Amino acid sequence: MEKMHVPSDYLPILIQLGLALSFVVVTMIVTHLIGPKRKGKNKDIAFECGVESIGDARTPISIKYFLVAILFVLFDVEIIFMYPWAVNFLDLGWFGFWEMLTFVGLLLIGFYYIIRRDVLKWE
Repeated sequence: MEKMHVPSDYLPILIQLGLALSFVVVTMIVTHLIGPKRKGKNKDIAFECGVESIGDARTPISIKYFLVAILFVLFDVEIIFMYPWAVNFLDLGWFGFWEMLTFVGLLLIGFYYIIRRDVLKWE
């Protein structure tokens, strides 16, 4: 017999969500109130790792960089789907096994397409 879920079952999740959101809001407000307020020419310039900025920040960047970054995210997200499958492997049985093989097969087809299009080759 299935257990019926009542709204009070979700109370701990709502409390944790409320505490997390309130922590973020309070932290942002407090740091804004007690943080330094000195402004000036030297304070407002861009500064990165001890090196002064030279040139325009809008220089063109190769599209290959963005393709590799997007592909990394795409193939990294597959782990999000594989982890619950691995945790429930025995409960899912053969059906779950074939479903995961289908999923991995589709990913490999996409990876093969990426390799054939030379997306990962740098010039």
